[in-house]
Amino acid sequence: MGECHMSTVGVSIVEQQVKELDAIAKQTNQDLNTVAGTERMSKWKTRTVALLTQHVGQKEAEEFARKQTGPSFTNDLVEEFNDDVDCFRTYLNALAKRLRATPPAPAG
Repeated sequence: MGECHMSTVGVSIVEQQVKELDAIAKQTNQDLNTVAGTERMSKWKTRTVALLTQHVGQKEAEEFARKQTGPSFTNDLVEEFNDDVDCFRTYLNALAKRLRATPPAPAG
């Protein structure tokens, strides 16, 4: 399995995780249950870190694992939740773009 296949798989996994994140965000913004939403997002993040480690790389997985928004003083739990979603989505979209741009390593 060459680097090329690796980045293709990596891109589709990253895109899939963004879709899952969007679904969690959408549900949470509909039912306004940030406790359940945060719990779902936490499980999603753990899964995402594992997938990144497996298919993208240790360095990227660790970078993502450290991603979190600072404390917000808005007292608006939905807004804080959405800040986290944006933070994770921005990182994953940038990562997918970087993986797409990585030229396949020459075989040999």
